[in-house]
Amino acid sequence: VKIKKGKVTTIIGPNGSGKSTLLGVMSRNLLPSEGQVIIEGKAVHEYSAKELARKLAVVHQQNDAPHDLTVEKLISYGRIPYKRLLKHDKQEDQEAIEFAIECTNLQAKRHATLKELSGGERQRVWIAMAIAQKTPIIFLDEPTTYLDIFHQFEVLQLIKRLNEEYKVTIVMVLHDINQAIRYSDYLLVMKNGELMMEGTPENVVTKDGLKGIYGVDCVVKEDDQTGLYIVPIGI
Repeated sequence: VKIKKGKVTTIIGPNGSGKSTLLGVMSRNLLPSEGQVIIEGKAVHEYSAKELARKLAVVHQQNDAPHDLTVEKLISYGRIPYKRLLKHDKQEDQEAIEFAIECTNLQAKRHATLKELSGGERQRVWIAMAIAQKTPIIFLDEPTTYLDIFHQFEVLQLIKRLNEEYKVTIVMVLHDINQAIRYSDYLLVMKNGELMMEGTPENVVTKDGLKGIYGVDCVVKEDDQTGLYIVPIGI
């Protein structure tokens, strides 16, 4: 599969279909049993850790850090790939951190500790750390998991804004098909470890296609206000 530069690509499919595994292989967190992943003409295993961290940032499904860590301190860890032994631009680091805080609307929380944040705020902090890495590519593994509907949309709108305003290439895993339709330019559909379909949401999301992948009967609708969406009606 080829990921489109400057677009939002979302991987969807049933539980256990290999979505997170594919993302893990693409980000070099997992080794492929065969084949290879190429970024800008170079296999990912040929990059040093710092080189790769300047190319792509990853926001995992579950992220752990000490609860007494402050928001600003955690975001600053996104600058580690740029630290050198003898030469280091602290002003550039601070500018990147400030940019990340502003993008994620965390100005009022910068001195708060992680334990003081809501689930949605914590997720924004992890995304902010990825933004501070200043990479052209960001991978996100189920970024809306465990969030209520308000914070789900808050995070997805942030992701879309990063793509539209700053031309960041986004690859993410989502479970909610309607969210994938709304916030993606391109969909990869997986089942049983295989890529079954790929294309724009309009081309991929069909009644027959959803039945074949999920085993669920759906009505696929489209209107001027909501655009394309699905309504599951039974199995």
